[in-house]
Amino acid sequence: MDTKNILDIIKKHNKNKVSLISILEEIQGAYTYLPEKALRLLAKETGCSLTDIYGVATFYKTFSLKPKGKHCVSVCLGTACHVRGAQNIVEEFKRELSISPGETTPDNEITLETVNCLGACALGPTVVSDGQYFPHVSKSSVKEIITRTKGGGRSIAAEADIRIFPLQVSCPLCGKSLMDHDYIINGHPSVKFNVSMNGKKVWLRMSCLYGKHTVELENQLPPNELSRFHCPHCHNEFPSFSTCPECGASMAALFVREKCSWEVCMRQGCQGHILNLDQINLHKKSDKGKNK
Repeated sequence: MDTKNILDIIKKHNKNKVSLISILEEIQGAYTYLPEKALRLLAKETGCSLTDIYGVATFYKTFSLKPKGKHCVSVCLGTACHVRGAQNIVEEFKRELSISPGETTPDNEITLETVNCLGACALGPTVVSDGQYFPHVSKSSVKEIITRTKGGGRSIAAEADIRIFPLQVSCPLCGKSLMDHDYIINGHPSVKFNVSMNGKKVWLRMSCLYGKHTVELENQLPPNELSRFHCPHCHNEFPSFSTCPECGASMAALFVREKCSWEVCMRQGCQGHILNLDQINLHKKSDKGKNK
C-alpha cells in the first residue's frame, strides 16, 4: 500500500469526515479493496473512530475488505431479472469460473458478485462486467462474457453510460429547487435536503447523477436505520408512494417534472432508488396525501 497515495486522497477531501464515503470509494478504486492500514490511516487523519469507519465499510455492499480480482462481474438477482432466469445465469458463471458469488478466481482475474438491482430492469437478465452492461443474458452467452472480460473488453465510464445521467430535482410540496450549485459531487451540483432520525436532524447531499450512489452527510447516522427526509425550504417531510425494491423500506419522492419523480430509499446505507414515470401528477398525489 502506498501511504502517500492514501494521504493524498484524504487531503484532497480536506480530511473531512463528512466525505468519508467518497474517500473510501477512491481508496477502493485505487486498490480494488479497503486495506486495513488505509482504514487506520483514515481514522488517524480525520479523527473518525475506526469502529465507525469499519461500520460504513462493512455495511455498504460496494465496499470490500478483501482484495478483488482484476475484473468484476456482477449478476443481477432483482425481481425482474430473477423471474427471467437470473439464478441459472449465476449457476453458469459458477460452473465456468469454478467459484461462488463473493469469491475470486485463483489467478485473481475475476471476482463474481450478485446484486439486488442494476437499475436496468427492462434489460434483464442483466450482467455488468467492469462497468459494461450485457442485457438479456442467456446461459449460452456466459462464456463469451467471461472471454471478453479477461480480454479487457470495452468498459463504459460513468460519464459515457446512458444509464447514468443528471437530474434537476425540487421539493414535491413547495416546488423549490433542491439543487446546491455551491457543493459539487461527481462534477455536478449536489441535491441537498435534511434527514432526521431519533430527533437528530442533519443535512444530506447526494449526487444528482441517477445511477450513482455518492452521499455525504453532515454527521454519520447509524446504518440500516430508517430516517425521514425533509425539504430545507418548507421543512415538510417528503411524501412516500413506493417501497424500496432492495430492502422494502419506504422511499422518499423528489419531484423531477410532471409525471416523473426520483424515489430514494430512506433506510440509511441502502442504495435503492427508482425513476418513477407514473402517469399521475406528483403534486396532485402529494396534495391527496396531505388531505388524508
